Amino acid sequence: MSTERDWEFMAEALGLASLAGGHDDVPVGCLLVADGLVVGRGENRRELDRDPTAHAEIVALREAARTRGAWRMDDVTAYVTLEPCVMCAGALLNARVARVVVGALDEKAGAVGSRYHLLADPRLLHEAAVTYDVRAEESAALLRSFFETRR
Repeated sequence: MSTERDWEFMAEALGLASLAGGHDDVPVGCLLVADGLVVGRGENRRELDRDPTAHAEIVALREAARTRGAWRMDDVTAYVTLEPCVMCAGALLNARVARVVVGALDEKAGAVGSRYHLLADPRLLHEAAVTYDVRAEESAALLRSFFETRR
């Protein structure tokens, strides 16, 4: 179940997603929050950085680790405009993120509910709570607009 704060933080993640679209990356944004404070921000930067791992979640996790001086994020909530892929879900798990709030689902590559559900797999070392569909239509609209201009 989402909260008003979830909607507010997802709005900032949507702003990051817009930045990604502005430099020809798929418009996905990620905001990492601990105790009501932003500790990491990221937008997709694969094209900009020429880096296949520069997904929004990875960029945000790297910033948060630098900011906090630690890799463990067990008190962090991640706000992601698009359902994380396998790589990003794995990174969120390895960082021990407590909760992930998802905007739009990704039926093709989603790894936290659509295709796979890595964050709830008891065989793995960590599990994270997931909240779905927070500002989903806004997230999906950004993605649709981005891909329509490229067809």
